Amino acid sequence: MAKEKILVVDDEEDIVELVRYNLSREGYQTLSAETGEKALRLARTEKPDLVVLDLMLPGMDGLEVTRAMKGDAELRRIPIVMLTAKGEEPDIVAGLELGADDYIVKPFSTRVLVARVRAALRRRRTEPVDENRKIEIEGIVIDPGKRTVTVEDNPADLTFTEFQILQQLARRPGWVFTRSQIVEAVRGDDYPVTDRAVDVQIVGLRKKLGACGNLIETVRGVGYRFRETP
Repeated sequence: MAKEKILVVDDEEDIVELVRYNLSREGYQTLSAETGEKALRLARTEKPDLVVLDLMLPGMDGLEVTRAMKGDAELRRIPIVMLTAKGEEPDIVAGLELGADDYIVKPFSTRVLVARVRAALRRRRTEPVDENRKIEIEGIVIDPGKRTVTVEDNPADLTFTEFQILQQLARRPGWVFTRSQIVEAVRGDDYPVTDRAVDVQIVGLRKKLGACGNLIETVRGVGYRFRETP
C-alpha cells in the first residue's frame, strides 16, 4: 500500500533531488515546487500529507507559505517540516509560532530528516485531540475532567498553570512548543508574561513530577517538548 504524499519545496534542485530520493526509498510519494507560489497551488490541488519547506525561496518565502497554509481551513492540518539554512533562533521561533511542526537546519542528515518526517506524520495520524481524554504516559496520569495528576500512583499537587502546561505538552509528545505558544495556550495571547516566567513554571513542574520530570525536555533557544516515547 502506498505511503503518504510529501511535497518538497526548495529552489535548490540538488536539495530537492536528495530529499525526494531518500523519501522515495522509504516508500513515500513525492512532488516538488521551487517557489512558494507553486507550493501553495500544489498544496491546494494535490493535498499532500506533509510539506518539507525551505524558508529562503524566491518571491513568497517559507514563512509566508506557512502563514497562508495555517490560515486556510483546508490546508492547516498539513504538517510542515522546515528545512533551512536559516538556523538562527529568531527564524526558528518565527516558523514554529506560525504553526510549523518541526525544523531541520542545513546541512542536514537525511536519516534525521526521514525520522522527523515519519514522526510528524505519526503525530498527524493521532489527531484530532480529545480534550477530555485521560492521558497516561510513562507513569504519569492526567485526568482533565477531574484536573488531577498522579505520578507513579502518587498525587501531584500542581498549580493551575503547571497543570495546563503539562497537559499541553503531554498531549503531543515530540512537538516543540515555543514559550509564547505555551503562554497563549495557558493564558491567552494577550497575557503579559516573560520567557523567564515560563522557565520558572517548568522548573517547578519538573520538581513536582520527580523522576518523571526529565520527560519535559528543553529545546535550546526555542522552548520545550514532552519526550516522545516508542
